Amino acid sequence: MDRYQSVTFAREYLQNIISFFGENIAVSGDDDGEVMTLRVESSDINSILIGRGAETLRALQYIVSSALRAQNAAVVRVSVDIADYKKQHEEKIADKARGWIERVRVTGEPYTAHLNPADRRIVHQVAADAAGITTISEGEGRERHVIIQLEEAE
Repeated sequence: MDRYQSVTFAREYLQNIISFFGENIAVSGDDDGEVMTLRVESSDINSILIGRGAETLRALQYIVSSALRAQNAAVVRVSVDIADYKKQHEEKIADKARGWIERVRVTGEPYTAHLNPADRRIVHQVAADAAGITTISEGEGRERHVIIQLEEAE
């Protein structure tokens, strides 16, 4: 299954799952070469599809990714965004990261944030654009966290 077929399959697969809730919601999709992104329009069941702490959203991603893997698809890394939830969440995390970076600049003290992998990635990206700041991830499993600190002078 090539990349185009993979996106089509995943889009239809997710639409079929959503139809079990009695909703006919449009799902669009694209592939940037690394990650397939499926976008679900806003509807009356956003909160159900997103779930508490986005657990249902992550489960939908896992299910679609597993279905793609079973089909030997060219793309199996999937990101599902429902009603721009992820986009808004990423903006919130980026804003928090900028605040943490400013705090580190003012105090000179490292700041530790316990975040999930996707949120840590956002912090690393924001920090990469901040002069004089560096980030590292430490720990294993659920204990993994990101540390924002001043870049050491050479």
